[in-house]
Amino acid sequence: MITLDGLTKRYGETAAVQGLTLTIEPGLVTGFLGPNGAGKSTTMRMILGLDRPTSGTALVNGRHYAEFSHPLREVGALLDARALHPGRSARAHLLATARSNGIPAARVEEVLATVGLSGVARKRAGAYSLGMSQRLGIAAALLGDPGVLMFDEPVNGLDPDGVRWVRELMRSLAAEGRTVFVSSHLMSEMELTADRLVVIGKGRLLADAPVADIIAASSRHRVKVRSPHEDGLRELAARLHAQGASAEETAPGELLVSGVRVEPVGELAHRLGVPLYELSPQDATLEQAYMELTADSVEYGAPHPEAVR
Repeated sequence: MITLDGLTKRYGETAAVQGLTLTIEPGLVTGFLGPNGAGKSTTMRMILGLDRPTSGTALVNGRHYAEFSHPLREVGALLDARALHPGRSARAHLLATARSNGIPAARVEEVLATVGLSGVARKRAGAYSLGMSQRLGIAAALLGDPGVLMFDEPVNGLDPDGVRWVRELMRSLAAEGRTVFVSSHLMSEMELTADRLVVIGKGRLLADAPVADIIAASSRHRVKVRSPHEDGLRELAARLHAQGASAEETAPGELLVSGVRVEPVGELAHRLGVPLYELSPQDATLEQAYMELTADSVEYGAPHPEAVR
């Protein structure tokens, strides 16, 4: 488990992270999203003790990272796939890392096999492609068999098969009860991989919720409702409005509802005795929901292509 309490990091007058308070639970893949410059990497670095918070705390299983005598057995992390000695082979790099934390040498062969690098383990890491370096970085994160794992953009440089492999690996690690915290800019991949999302912008928390709830909160998420009873539909719409949702009559006997998931709409219709011909989600994508959430937090935006023609 990772616990952040009022976590703040300032560089002079600039606040990179501002008062983050949240808990990253075990047994889930938690996606960490935000625009460039939002503070994601700084947050991860503070969790690992690489940057000192200006205020607040970042704890792993109730302790500061620096307090662990064998940290790789507690936390595995991939922040920069190229952060290794380029003249060492993959096997030598992992052996040195294992010895520094009292990890048996046999574990090196296990993780090399897990990430698919056994056949090139003697090759110098500096000659690896970005995708191979990512696999080596993941191997290093898994080396101590830790209960907490953190990955910053782990699918960069991977081909489609590699991306799918990372997705399945993340989900399998969470299924074992581990805490899995993954930063990524690939919305489609996060939609497939993550159970929960933490979204930040300009260092502040914008959302912390299950993926489905974040999509459902998008103005583009709709629930289509059709019924032969127009009066019943009007009553349904009024009740939904009272609950904070929006319901628009788009045709006789048809509503488009936003701001709520499909299940509560169906349950309410049942309680009101409104027979339904159709109850179907018209889903937004995670990308659309994310763009809405972070619209005011993009610091390095460029004009839309239409604006420069």
